[in-house]
Parts: sequence; C-alpha cells; structure tokens
Amino acid sequence: MAGMDIGIDLGTTTIIIYMSGKGIVLEEPSVVAVNTITGKVLGVGEEAYKMLGRTPEYINAKRPLKDGVISDHEMTEIMIKDFIKKVCGTLMIKPRVTICVPSAITDVESRAVVEAAVSAGARKVYLIEEPIAAAIGAGIDISLPNGQMIVDIGGGTTDVAVISLSGIVKSKSIRVAGNHFDQAIIKYMSSTHKILIGEKMAEKIKREIGCVYNPDPDIKTIIKGRNLIKGLPEKIEISQEDIYPSLIAQASQILTSVRSVLDSTPPELVGDIYTNGIVLTGGGAMIKGLPELIKNEIKVNVVLADNPVECVAIGTGKSFDYIEDLQEGFTNASTYKH
Repeated sequence: MAGMDIGIDLGTTTIIIYMSGKGIVLEEPSVVAVNTITGKVLGVGEEAYKMLGRTPEYINAKRPLKDGVISDHEMTEIMIKDFIKKVCGTLMIKPRVTICVPSAITDVESRAVVEAAVSAGARKVYLIEEPIAAAIGAGIDISLPNGQMIVDIGGGTTDVAVISLSGIVKSKSIRVAGNHFDQAIIKYMSSTHKILIGEKMAEKIKREIGCVYNPDPDIKTIIKGRNLIKGLPEKIEISQEDIYPSLIAQASQILTSVRSVLDSTPPELVGDIYTNGIVLTGGGAMIKGLPELIKNEIKVNVVLADNPVECVAIGTGKSFDYIEDLQEGFTNASTYKH
C-alpha cells in the first residue's frame, strides 16, 4: 500500500477516482452541503446531491467547482479529503495523486487545486491536462508522431486538442459544456413556457430528449415545474424538436472551437486527423446527435469513446505508468511535487 497512486477527475459535475490496480473506485457528484449557522458539513457527494433544491435557508448545498475550476477552496478541500479518505481507508497512508485540469487553466487556479489536494492528505501531486488524460483513457497511443484530435466535453468545460508525440500541439478550452446545456433548457422553459425548473429536471430532460442533430418531433417527455405567472405547480409535454434550438446554440460553440483548433494545426497533423478521425470523451459528449453534427460540419469521421464518462479518470490514473514520458504532458510537473 506504500505505493498507492490515485487519479482524480475533478469535474464540475462529478468526481471520479481511479486507483492503481483497482480501476474506478469512486464516482460521486461534486456537491457539498453545509449548515451555514454552525459551519458543520452535513454531506458530501451523493448524500449532498440529494439535498440540491430541497434544503431550508440555513443549509447550503453547493458545487464548489465552477466551469472546471475551484470557486470555493475550502469546500473543495473538504470534498477531496472526504473522497480520498473513502478510497484510501486512512490518511496515514498518503497517496501520490494526479488531478486532471482544463488545458487553459491559469497558474493561480492550478495552485489552488494542488493546495486542496495536499491539504486533503496527498503525498505528491501532479496536474495533467484533460485532453492528455482523455486520450490515454480512450486507449490512444499518444507517444506516436501521429496527430490525434480529442474533444473532451465535461460538465463545466470543453477541451479541444490535437495531440502528437505525448504532447499537446494545439488546444482550446471553452467554458461551454454539459452544465450549459442544462442551463439552456432551464432558460428555454422559463422564457417560452413560463415554467421554472431545477437543475435535476433540466438534466433529466437533456438525457431523455436532448438532441443537437435532426431532432424528432415525436420524441417527447413530461416536464414538472412551477408556473412563474400563477405560482402553482404545473406539468407540460415538450418534444425533442422544441428544445433543439436552445441546445444547438451551445453545440455550435463547441463546433466553432473544433474548427478553430483545426485551422491552426500544422497540415501534416490535419492529414492524420482526417485519417484517424476525432474522438469525443466526457459525459457532455453523450448528448444525442453530437458526433453526427461534428462529422457533418467538419467532414471528418467522429467516434464516441467506449467509456466517455470515465475516460479522463482512467487516463489520469494510468498516467503514472508513463510519468517519465509525460513530463511535458503534466502542468508544471516540477513545481507541483511535494
């Protein structure tokens, strides 16, 4: 156990932990619930997620990460410490930890992530950029002199990157991802139907009928919320076609980023990408029609990774096997060793 290594996909929506020799050992929502009067932590992860939208005023159930970065350092530290304790059993055995971060993260944001992990009990901390981790998790051999394009769509950020020879050649990170699809649905319901719905209902709608390519008007679902005019509970039926305009607006921003990265990529690597195709990873990539949309617009084959939700966590954990080769793939690796 002295050589315990864990990889953490520190997601805006979900935290997934991979442990060497065991695989995925934890997958829970990135939520912390706190009593604002006493300061006592009432729940972390799944337990706190059940409280979202259902708490009295003195209980604050919140996500301490926003758009892929830490917005509440103290709550993030509590969350990471709780999860590390769950998977390690005791903090007397301090693990080496690799945490994935968006490719456009600032040095200040990077240091906040590292400090949270060290305070939570990590022995040594590395940061790895999400596209590199996603590629490893998707089973791509990134050591080859061969261009591979990864589009990792998480909860808070989308990372588009071209990878070759174990490093990122060109990349772009935008704060448009799975949660923004949810917010677009909430806005649509409010403005068009005058019904207020919560995050959970929006996510349910996205999973059941969300689509960004050739929507079907016959695919429908029932929505429950509060009528903003009457102030009373109400339920209505909406179709896949109804919410398509609000979702395609978000998907178009991702598409623009893919085009932007391709435009700045060396021609030799663009040729590789046309041969290899584009790989989509992350939970946000599972919205229906996204591979078809990108393929139709970019004219390149697009595939969804076999395990898109866990790709980044798997790659983050497995990165320890390639630590000598991936020094350039880590963010300021020498700076963040402890």
